[in-house]
Amino acid sequence: MDEQLSSHILTACGELAADGMVNILVLGGTGPTGIALIQESLLRGNFVVIFARSPEKLPNDIVFHASVKIVKGSLASEEDISKAFEVDGGIQVVLSALGPPVTGIHQRGAPIARGYEKVIEVAKRWNVRRFIILGTASIRDPNDKFDVRFKLLILGIGTFAPYAYEDIVEIGHVFERVGEELDWTIARVPVLSSEANKEYKAGYIGSVGTVLSRAAFANFVLDEVEHGAWIRKRPLVSQGGKSWFSHI
Repeated sequence: MDEQLSSHILTACGELAADGMVNILVLGGTGPTGIALIQESLLRGNFVVIFARSPEKLPNDIVFHASVKIVKGSLASEEDISKAFEVDGGIQVVLSALGPPVTGIHQRGAPIARGYEKVIEVAKRWNVRRFIILGTASIRDPNDKFDVRFKLLILGIGTFAPYAYEDIVEIGHVFERVGEELDWTIARVPVLSSEANKEYKAGYIGSVGTVLSRAAFANFVLDEVEHGAWIRKRPLVSQGGKSWFSHI
C-alpha cells in the first residue's frame, strides 16, 4: 500500500490523517440533512461520491462540483451499490443521512435496514470499515438515562409511524450485529432544524437537548471522520440543552 493511500485510512486509534482529501461515500444525500452532509464534506476538502435513487433532486452547485461523483442506483441492488465504491484511491468512509420520511407512510419490513445490510456486504468486499450513520433516540443505548422529553418523542413515533420506528430500531440492530467487523458510529439526532448554527454537544439521553440543526449534525459527522472519538458508540447529538418545546 502506498504512503498517500495509507494516510487516508483509519489508524488503530481511530483517527483519520488530515494531509489530503478523503474519499467519502454519502447515502441519503438528496434530502436536506444529506445535502448539509455533502456541503460540509466538500467544505473540508474531501471527494464525495453520492449514491442516490433520485439524483435529480440534488442542487446544481453539488451536481457540477469538481469533487463530486454521482452514482444513480437502488439500495435493493448490490450491483448498483458496488458501482459507488469504484473510485480512484478507494472509498475510506461511508456517511449516511438515510432515514424514514418525516411525513407520509413508510414501507413495512424495515427497507432501510435491509439496504444497510447490502451496503455492509459490499463495503466488506472493498475493505471499507468506517461507517457514520444517522439514527434517532429510538435506537437505545445502555448509557441513556430517563428523560421525559425523549420518552414523548419516541412514543409519538412508535404510535403514529410504527413502520418508521421499526426500521430505525432495526438499523441499530444491524450495526450491533456486525460488532467489531466495522468501525461504526450511529449519530443519533433529536428534532432537526434548518438553523445555521454548527455548535453541538454529543452525549447520551439525560444530558443533552432535543434540538439539533442539520448544519451541526454535518459538523459532528465530519469531526468524527477526522478524529474517530465515538467508534462503536451511539452518541445523541444536540445543541446543548435546547428543547423542541421552545420551538413550538
